[in-house]
Amino acid sequence: MALRVRGDSLRHAFNRKVIFRDVSFDVTARRSLMVAGRNGAGKSTLIKILCGVLSPTAGTVTIDADDTGDSFAVQRRIGLVAPYLQVYEEFSALENLHMSMTLRGAVPEDARARQLLERVALDPNRTDPVRGFSSGMKQRLKYAMALIHRPPVLVLDEPMSNLDADGIAIVRGIMQEHLQEGIVVVATNDRSDLAAPDMEVDLNARR
Repeated sequence: MALRVRGDSLRHAFNRKVIFRDVSFDVTARRSLMVAGRNGAGKSTLIKILCGVLSPTAGTVTIDADDTGDSFAVQRRIGLVAPYLQVYEEFSALENLHMSMTLRGAVPEDARARQLLERVALDPNRTDPVRGFSSGMKQRLKYAMALIHRPPVLVLDEPMSNLDADGIAIVRGIMQEHLQEGIVVVATNDRSDLAAPDMEVDLNARR
């Protein structure tokens, strides 16, 4: 089955206030989608709908032509990085990755977990709790957690949050690597986060 993410005529309202309307997109493998808009335009809401966390007021999201409503299948296909996602503060970075795999019904792969921590410039042998990490280190850990189950679709909400220049370079490399086979979706109000998207949805025009 060809990899594909499609949104058809999506609309979302909250307390009778329309957040966005008539949002459609169709992205296939090796392509990127930017969700743009000012603060409050509904970027995070659209991302949550795409990931199956929220249901739209109207319209549908289809991933891999699978519209069965199987939320667990959606979770397996998507890796999400977002400011509102939390890491397990009492665990080490390696334990966070093991927990992420367990929660997805997989047997923890220590070698892969260590490889991903090195990819995001975190020491896999570090055993202290994540609560002592800087905000940038926690953001990089979120990328490792999002990739641990090899998702074909990588969804990034404000992808460069809390990152310094080195962290931003790591994330740009991850995005380029993912686009070799998969799909990258970026929600941001900073267009430099995804310089040349294959498709763009501007929520400022969808109120």
